[in-house]
Amino acid sequence: CKGAGVVYTELGFMDTVSTPCEVCEAKGFQPEVLEYHLGGKDIAEVMAMSVAEACAFFAEGDARIPAAHTILQRLEDVGLGYLTIGQPLTTLSGGERQRLKLASQMGDKGTTYVLDEPTTGLHLADVENLLGLLDRLVDGGKSVVVIEHHQAVMAHADWIIDLGPGAGHDGGRVVFEGTPAELVRRRDTLTGKHLAEYVGA
Repeated sequence: CKGAGVVYTELGFMDTVSTPCEVCEAKGFQPEVLEYHLGGKDIAEVMAMSVAEACAFFAEGDARIPAAHTILQRLEDVGLGYLTIGQPLTTLSGGERQRLKLASQMGDKGTTYVLDEPTTGLHLADVENLLGLLDRLVDGGKSVVVIEHHQAVMAHADWIIDLGPGAGHDGGRVVFEGTPAELVRRRDTLTGKHLAEYVGA
């Protein structure tokens, strides 16, 4: 076993079949590698942890690694605490990949972030976490531009540029530009009407 973990076989007209490797038992590591431990866990056990579990694991004790904890905390901040450390990128949704990219860039010195519907697939509680993260970026002097249909994000924005008047071929024009409160008060666009209903105005 060279760390394959799982052997995939194509059987002509049949679906792909996956079979756990008999040598490493699908752990993906050779036995001699699994002999090494950090904080009482081998690498396979760490890779099987969720981001949230790993964040706590690397925060204290024998496994305390501040750099790893910082990165994992960023992943939690963008609502990815449920992913496993060893999860393949091919299993992530577009929204998850975008938030992963955001988390990886949070340590950079960039000044502007442009996000395309980062709330895709997020639970409402995770949307709140994401909004808190965006607030921290803005408070830290960054500019954040979000292309989004989620009403919680629109209501939270400092400034809205509404394109319309409809979708697809019926859109493409700036039909409103201003604060969310002003958009709700005017209610003269589809977005304004739906946002007013959302905030109960």
